Amino acid sequence: MQKKRKLCLVGSSGGHLTHLYMLKPFWQAEERFWITFDKEDARSLLKGETLYPCYYPTNRNLKNLVRNSVLAWKILRRERPDLIISSGAAVAVPFFYLGKLFGAKLVYIEVFDRIDKPTMTGRMVYPIVDRFIVQWEEMKKVYPKAVNLGSIF
Repeated sequence: MQKKRKLCLVGSSGGHLTHLYMLKPFWQAEERFWITFDKEDARSLLKGETLYPCYYPTNRNLKNLVRNSVLAWKILRRERPDLIISSGAAVAVPFFYLGKLFGAKLVYIEVFDRIDKPTMTGRMVYPIVDRFIVQWEEMKKVYPKAVNLGSIF
């Protein structure tokens, strides 16, 4: 019998969280926990899941980057995930960089609405990820080491 992996699914609420949730066939049989904003859509969608709220807003917010980095250190030290998955946005950055230090594998999924230009978060995590997934073939010009798995919609 194969040991279950422990997954950390991290992302902003809204579209990024919806993106991760759509991967349910992949994560539903695994041990997992979520990192996202403490907002109504997240609480509703993730009812019954292990959820750690993070600080927001995150984009270009140095104070919350520091706060989320401290939070990431505490959570990752306690939980020790085998795999961290994100589709953005900025909250993923401290979890990816610190997760790498803890030995987690990292998978980043560039969002569907980016066809030929990178996101800021994508650019920041691309150098350290184990797998970078894009949903458009055009994005492989932006991220040459990416894997195009097509749309997850």
